[in-house]
Amino acid sequence: MADDRYLMGLFLEENGAVDAVGALGESSFRIEKVFSPVPSHRLAEALKIKKSWVGLFTLLGGVFGFFAGFLLAIFTASRWDLIVSGKPVVSLIPFLIVGFEFTILFAVFGNIMGFLFLTDLPRSDWRRHYDERLSGRYYGVLATCPADREQELAALLERQGADVRRMDRDDPPERAAARPEQAHP
Repeated sequence: MADDRYLMGLFLEENGAVDAVGALGESSFRIEKVFSPVPSHRLAEALKIKKSWVGLFTLLGGVFGFFAGFLLAIFTASRWDLIVSGKPVVSLIPFLIVGFEFTILFAVFGNIMGFLFLTDLPRSDWRRHYDERLSGRYYGVLATCPADREQELAALLERQGADVRRMDRDDPPERAAARPEQAHP
């Protein structure tokens, strides 16, 4: 892992990035990240992305919130012990409102926590392997390979129509862009 090389293939069109992801998927090289200036269903299909588990976090948060709302309403009513018009102190029908509101609140919290947990956010090293052109009109495919197979990976990306950039593991993008030896012919 210490001698792995990171190469970024920059594509002007989505077709090239999709083809590169397919070619890398069939090879022994590993795809680290794929960047897209717009959401792309074709790239998601080429990457064979599985269904997210964020919905499970949302469901668990909602179930927890439902019971927490009911328990809060029951606890509050039993502490005050107010009898209104001969109605029972713990009555389930009015507590549905509190349970519903807590269901929504905790489902949202579960969704946000699941999203942050599953995407490893917040991250401070997001700029390590990033090219500024990716936020404009370029698609990017970041792949790794052993040091002795760097030229082979670069050739594979170039065959798909990529502008290939070498991204050092520990260099911030400002230093990587400043060094002329980073670009492959």
